[in-house]
Amino acid sequence: MRIIAQQDRCVGAGQCVLVDPEAFDQNDDDGTVIVLRPDPRTDAEIGRAREAVNVCPGRTLSLEP
Repeated sequence: MRIIAQQDRCVGAGQCVLVDPEAFDQNDDDGTVIVLRPDPRTDAEIGRAREAVNVCPGRTLSLEP
């Protein structure tokens, strides 16, 4: 599984960082998402990645199998 971020759609809300600060960060200049851990492996990591996708207000994040 891989986390995909479409930078041009990110609104910089930071919801993904709140869900999983080990997997996501925000760019200091514009607040857009930075994916720190693009390949969640454990069930817990995958669960947090799915939650981040679900709460993203810009629909910036997606998961690929």
